[in-house]
Amino acid sequence: MRFSEELRQSTRKSWEMSLNHPFVLGIVRGELPLETFRYYILQDIYYLKHYGKIHAMAAAQAEDFHVTSMLAEKAKLTAEAELTVHQEHAKILHITEEDLAQFKPAPTAYAYTSHLYRAALSGNLGETVAAMLPCYWLYADIGKAYQDAKPQQSIYRNWIQMYASDWFQTSTQEQIDLLDHLAEEASDKDREKMMEQFIIAKEYELAFWEMAYTNETWLSGKDALDRSSQA
Repeated sequence: MRFSEELRQSTRKSWEMSLNHPFVLGIVRGELPLETFRYYILQDIYYLKHYGKIHAMAAAQAEDFHVTSMLAEKAKLTAEAELTVHQEHAKILHITEEDLAQFKPAPTAYAYTSHLYRAALSGNLGETVAAMLPCYWLYADIGKAYQDAKPQQSIYRNWIQMYASDWFQTSTQEQIDLLDHLAEEASDKDREKMMEQFIIAKEYELAFWEMAYTNETWLSGKDALDRSSQA
């Protein structure tokens, strides 16, 4: 069994819950309130900016220059492609520059990106890629599972098709293959660490849907964090 298949088995329940979360089904059926989707887009723009940086950190960890080049290119293309789509969404959802300037991440968005940095700073390339992979893989699965959905809102159709696209599916498979290759060369102890990073990140993917669906906020409200520290 490939290491990636072991990872899927270990997160089977979380995966099923993610694919069928009310937030995702609300998009697929066109029933999700646009204000809820707007909240999600703001959080995801924040997430993707940091996700791109994690790609760059992974590129620096790679000993094989071909892997460095691939990850560096993904850092650029993934961020550009997804942020471009989100910018289009932002126009439709009337997200202004002021909104972005005043934005503060929700606890889950902040914690998830913090987990990615921890994986990259305390581990090796295998752990970093393992922590990054659930984001690719889950969205690719959503794209495949719901590619025939036709929600009335064009913004929801575009979101689904983005992840159903051949480009995104291929990019995801490249990441899966890279992780399997790294696992083949890793010790049993390192594979355990890779699995741990993957499982935690997958739980955060599920929590991200819940965060968006419930419009999660910090317990103490607007004054919980200094926004400037999130730049």
